[in-house]
Amino acid sequence: MTLDDIVNMVGSFDNTLAQRPREGDGTPELAWGDAFFYYSPDGSIPTATQPFATIVTKDYPGDELSRLDRPEAFRVNVVVGKQEFEHILGVPPREAARAPQADTDDTLAAHPQYGTAGWVSVVNPSSQTESQVRELLESAHSVAKARYERRQH
Repeated sequence: MTLDDIVNMVGSFDNTLAQRPREGDGTPELAWGDAFFYYSPDGSIPTATQPFATIVTKDYPGDELSRLDRPEAFRVNVVVGKQEFEHILGVPPREAARAPQADTDDTLAAHPQYGTAGWVSVVNPSSQTESQVRELLESAHSVAKARYERRQH
């Protein structure tokens, strides 16, 4: 799976907005090259909700564990919720420091910074995690859609 494969797949989900910050668009330079996915029927970036998934292409300050300073390296991050996090990784999110960490390619792990909030990640997803990543992204999209619809009523 390439970064563009994932962006295209998630961007094809119903009412999904894929934000790809780049130079000149007013976004912080640190975010350039990354991708942020929102459920957004009106096509605008929501101001009161976080993305349901992201892709980062570089190490952020304090988040060097994934070693994204390598050529072509990227990490897919997906909010799965606390119950699913525990089901997938075998420990509750509050124990994310004890969960597998995102330092091995193509392995589902706790997000290095947001694991305690129920986020999982995969560095350089490939054949070992491709179907699971796809399922997690679809599920996160469904949850984001349901949350949006609840807030509309």
